[in-house]
Amino acid sequence: MVGRIPVIDVHPVVDQGRRPAKATVGEPFPVQATVFREGHDKHGAEIALIGPDGVRREPIRMRQIGTGTDRYEAWATPDVEGEWAFEVRGFSDPLATWTHDAGIKIRAEVDVDLMFLEATQLLKRIRTEHTLSAAEKAVVKAAEAAAGDATRPVEARLAVLEGPETQALFAAHPLRDLLTVAGPFPLFADRRRALTGAWYEFFPRSEGAKVDSRTGKVKSGTFKTAVKSLERVKAMGFDVLYLPPIHPIGEVNRKGPNNTLTPAPGDPGSPWAIGSKDGGHDAIHPDLGTFADFDAFVKKANALGIEVALDLALQAAPDHPWVTTHPQFFRHRADGSIAYAENPPKKYQDIYPVYFDDDYEGVVAEVTRVVRLWMSHGVRIFRVDNPHTKPVMFWERLLGDLKKTDPDVLFLSEAFTRPAMMHTLGSVGFHQSYTYFTWRVAKGEIEEYLREVSRESDHLMRPNFWVNTPDILHASLQYGGPAMFAIRATLAALATPSWGMYAGYELFEHVSVKPGSEEYLDSEKYQIRIRDWQGAAESGRTLAPYITRLNEIRRAHPALGLLRNLVVHSTEDDNILAFSKTHGDDTVIAVINLDPHGAHDTTVHLDLEAAGLPESFVVHDELTGAEWVWGADNYVRLDPVGDVAHILTVRATA
Repeated sequence: MVGRIPVIDVHPVVDQGRRPAKATVGEPFPVQATVFREGHDKHGAEIALIGPDGVRREPIRMRQIGTGTDRYEAWATPDVEGEWAFEVRGFSDPLATWTHDAGIKIRAEVDVDLMFLEATQLLKRIRTEHTLSAAEKAVVKAAEAAAGDATRPVEARLAVLEGPETQALFAAHPLRDLLTVAGPFPLFADRRRALTGAWYEFFPRSEGAKVDSRTGKVKSGTFKTAVKSLERVKAMGFDVLYLPPIHPIGEVNRKGPNNTLTPAPGDPGSPWAIGSKDGGHDAIHPDLGTFADFDAFVKKANALGIEVALDLALQAAPDHPWVTTHPQFFRHRADGSIAYAENPPKKYQDIYPVYFDDDYEGVVAEVTRVVRLWMSHGVRIFRVDNPHTKPVMFWERLLGDLKKTDPDVLFLSEAFTRPAMMHTLGSVGFHQSYTYFTWRVAKGEIEEYLREVSRESDHLMRPNFWVNTPDILHASLQYGGPAMFAIRATLAALATPSWGMYAGYELFEHVSVKPGSEEYLDSEKYQIRIRDWQGAAESGRTLAPYITRLNEIRRAHPALGLLRNLVVHSTEDDNILAFSKTHGDDTVIAVINLDPHGAHDTTVHLDLEAAGLPESFVVHDELTGAEWVWGADNYVRLDPVGDVAHILTVRATA
């Protein structure tokens, strides 16, 4: 039913308010609604947050956005983790109505005494309905004196009532007649890591791996050797380390190098083919070490300020213990065999997908047991493999149950799929998602996607921009050279508060298994990769120093740790992209050359109002140290041989 003051089309609302919208502690988020009324009297709108303690916070006045619209907006910020809600309130605003009418009538000498009498009554209401400071009481007293003193000139009396002090009082202490409340609408404020983080991925078996001098065979790295790599990850400024599956790997149908079906003796197989005689999802691959080794690894990472994220892949090798103990977890074909996984044209003969419809409760119980096991070993973040190939209702159940007891545990969705599925996974509990960023390379499509993830789908899904993964080596990296690696890292690190890269990116690994493929040649998914980190550093053929600088800039500037504050600015060259982020007095402007092969110059046209910038100001380039005076229109030249981007921070008003 429509209220006395209609409040409609409220945002953010997920599934008609049945599920909470995304929020984060310390992250401002926008609330919008359409609020209007009949006739000519003025109305107002505001929002009120309701905290996890059930207490309503002080209302926040909404402002009208756009010209000639009834659309209103206000920004609010949750300050503690937990279940929040918000209300949108529409009301008749007698103070605004009086100000509008009095300015017309009194100057036209119509109902002059009546208008001043109404002012006196409204001021009395302010005194009785609101708690005022001493200064505000003085303003009311002066306004009442002006309204009631018929001996003073009319224009002088009106000037006091229309003056900035009285109008500020009216704005701070509105009178709410015909109050109409829409909501409450739920939202959940997660811990900050749900929004902001720099992710790095490596395979523990490759970290510290070496060739046995006696046999010539590769000896797997372990958690003990991988501990040494944590310092490298920390030095580059990453605060989340994601590990692919660390469980025993199946021997039946094991894959060889480059996804071949003919492995040689000793080939390690794919970590995603989980399970063997050595155990399943609740076990550690013997080559990597023991639970004690894993615990020591997690402890060391945490001491360095790094959270360890573990892969949760609900699939099994043909020799996984589940195949024997829980055969109902798999789909059996007409001949009694179990169907292996396929994602045409890709085939995964070494993997059986989990089937949910023969023993749904059993799958829920077993997966919950597995997840809680790893939680007990210090894992508070899970990267979920292909969640879009499992029932959404399963994820809502699993993640909802876990949130009740452990709301700090986070889940990243690896769902490169249709928007409806990606958004729904976010709405039922996934905290972050991989995105289409990898395939957005042209200026126009990047701009459109940045607007989408920052202001259109932000209440459903938090994006995590990955520049590469073990599965995805985009053509732009295959043929763009080192400059393209820097370009994509700059985009990912600055455009969204969470970004990630897979080991080897900093070494410019770019060779695909064949033309037209996004698979790496000699993919680490199927074999151990030994990298010469020290040699790369000594020769200078590494992007690590630049990655380090990007993460330093991210940490130093709070604006870059937010999602919804991004503003895209126009440029006159299709190869130059510009956007800014602002939080309080911190503003970062990114201008990036998207062409790795050539220099480009252009004029960057800044939307000063949208970015909250003055007409003239000093910018400092965080990469080169150069400073310039900027305004609305600014000449830029970027050459990928030197600088692929300007990362500018606003230092002062010019």
